[in-house]
This record gives sequence, structure tokens and C-alpha cells, in this order.
Amino acid sequence: MPYTELQNELNQRAALGLLRQRSILQSAQSPHIVVDGKSYLSFCSNDYLGLANHPQLIRALQQGAEQYGVGAGAAHLVSGHFHSHHQLELELATFVDKPVALLFSTGYMANLGVVQALVGKDDTVFADKFNHASLNDAMLLSRATVKRYRHNDVTQLAQLLKQSNEHGKYTAPDAESSHARFPLSGSPPEGERDKVSLREPHVKCGRKLVITDAVFSMDGDLALLPELLDLCEQHDAWLLIDDAHGFGVFGKQGRGSLSHFGITSKRIIYMGTLGKAAGVFGAFVAAEQIVIDTLVNHARSYIYTTATPPALANALLASLQLIANGDALRAHLQSLISQLRNGLRGLPWAVMPSATAIQPLLVGDNQAALNMSNELRERGIWVAAIRPPTVPQGTARLRITLSAAHSAADVTRLAVALHELVA
Repeated sequence: MPYTELQNELNQRAALGLLRQRSILQSAQSPHIVVDGKSYLSFCSNDYLGLANHPQLIRALQQGAEQYGVGAGAAHLVSGHFHSHHQLELELATFVDKPVALLFSTGYMANLGVVQALVGKDDTVFADKFNHASLNDAMLLSRATVKRYRHNDVTQLAQLLKQSNEHGKYTAPDAESSHARFPLSGSPPEGERDKVSLREPHVKCGRKLVITDAVFSMDGDLALLPELLDLCEQHDAWLLIDDAHGFGVFGKQGRGSLSHFGITSKRIIYMGTLGKAAGVFGAFVAAEQIVIDTLVNHARSYIYTTATPPALANALLASLQLIANGDALRAHLQSLISQLRNGLRGLPWAVMPSATAIQPLLVGDNQAALNMSNELRERGIWVAAIRPPTVPQGTARLRITLSAAHSAADVTRLAVALHELVA
């Protein structure tokens, strides 16, 4: 049995301060949690607006369960697409100002589905080096040529796009040509079924897809979305934006990073998650109708999985209303961000530049970051230590995340505790 090898690998990770382990949460998600029987002040949740335990969402979930039951029972394309799913897709599309939206089980599955469905071995993906793991896995699974550019380096991206033009001109798909390549209904003729590949082949058209996080999850900084869109316009490329950490937090009424930057384009394919600021679970992709039709027919992570429980969609409809009316929550969150950054001045560890709820404290050494996390835990404060390979070597950090549910006193307590670690 090869278990000895596995144990040796785990032992090596532990020696390097890289072993991952889980803790058991015994309370609702909130700034004050119970983990393994002990109470903590938490700064490691992505529940940015504090909605995960909101009474209105709990009631909406209960009502949804009473109406639709607990499970969806099947994939969306079989018998698992409920009225609450349909209504949520309509409202999400309107909310982010895109023509159509499509629900996915998670942001990870959404990114896998979009990239795999839209590009293949004859196409090219251009990716920021600090992108989320789901985008990285998606581009590799697509079999497209991958060109990675330095983090937020639009000059290097421009060079890569320009070089790609030398290998043939790309023609953007119109509705007629796309439907010809991607039939939206029907099945292969009887005699042709055995010739259909498990993965539909792509026409050699040299499609280009730029993929990026909007808010980078480990650094908390923003992608230069207007500049990226300009380059996509110049070089006839799609732009896939993963707004997992911007949806609900940025833009007018929390409509996300597109609203924040004031950009719109038919080239943009927008992915937002629903388990962070929205407080529930799931994800969605919003784009042009032709893109969504293609995903319904070709995104394997959509087609071949059971739909999320319809009761969750019911809760998310209530969440959208709270997000839209949540200007006071977002203002309070911004106040807490400023307070924290001011409170961490004078520490020997750098607070990374971020105007978002993600406030990383750069430590450097893996074990030192773990030790700091443990020392804070002894003081009743829960902050996650993030280490390679999630972040580059030598950049281990405490990833401090703030929520509108935190109080100013909570933030003061964290700042004081971090200063005490220096003494």
C-alpha cells in the first residue's frame, strides 16, 4: 500500500509549516463564533455584509423549504430547475446589468464551466498570475494555450495579446456562426451518435479569453478592469471577470465591480459568488444570451451536476433585496477598514495595500505566520494564516477579513492584540 509515501508527504508539509487542518464551527457564522467549544472573535470569514445569519434570510430559507422541499433532486436540465432558480437568474441579470444569468453550484464550478465551454486547444487564455485556483484549474482543463501575465501588469498583457495576433486573426462569433458551431437544440442523427466526442471540438478560430479576479482574494487589491477591457476591445478578446469578493460590496447598491468602475461591454462575462457578501451559497454567470446558451449546452460543471436546493434560491432573492438596500452596511464596512488600517500602524509587519474588506498582514515566514495566528487564538481572536502554495513563497500572511457585522470595538480589540504580539 502506498500510504507510507502519503504520510511522508504530509510530514514534510508539517515540517515546512504548510499542513492544512480543519476546525469545527459550532455556532452560526458571525463575528463571534464558537470553535471546538471555545468562543472567538472571528476575522476570517468572507461574510462581508454580515448576512449569513440574517433573520430575513433564515425566514426566506424556511419558506422555500416548505414550498419546494429540501433537495432539487436532479440537474437543472432534467427536472431540477425550479421557479425560485428561474426568478433568481432573472433578478441577478438585472442587478448586474447583463442580459441573462445562469446559476452554478459554486464559483469554482462556474469558472470551470465557462472556460471549458468557450475555449479549447486552438484558443488562448491570458491570465493574471494571482488569479484564484479555480481560474487556474479552468484554463488548464480547457486545453487552450495559456499565457500568464505579471499581476496587474497590463503592459505585459498588451504585449502577449499583440504577439497572439501574429498567429492569425480572430473573428468574433456572431449569433449565426456561433449557433452553427454550437447547436442549441436537438441531438446527433442516429448514425452519427458514436462519432460525438465527450468533449465537443472547437473550430480553429483562435479565440482569445482574458481571465481575472476583480478583487484578488489573498491580496485584497483590485484588477485594472477598465484597462483590461480596453485591451480586449483592441485585440478582439472576451473578458471573464471573477467578482467573488466584489459582488455585494462594490458599486452602486452593491452591484459589483462593473458598477464600481462604470464599465459595460458585450465582451464581458461576469461571474459572481453568492456565499460571501450575499450570505448564502452558490454562484452565477451573467453574459450575453449566446454565451449563456453555449454554457447550457457545453459547460460540463453545469450540465452534469444536481441543482442547488431551490430553498437557497428563495433565500438569495431576499439577500438581493438586503444588498440593494445595504448602503449603510457598506459605509460601516468602509469605516472599519479605515479604522483597522490606522490601528495597525507601527507594526513590524506590513499591511498590504487594500481598500477592500480583505486586509492581509504580510509576515513572510510560514511558521511565524502560524505562530502569530496561534497566539491570537490564545487571546480569543481567530485569524487565518495563509501560506504557500496559496500565496507565493516568502509571503505567508495573516488574512484579516472584516464584516459589516463587526463593531468598532471588535476592530480595536484585534489591533491591540497585534501590538501586544510585538511587546
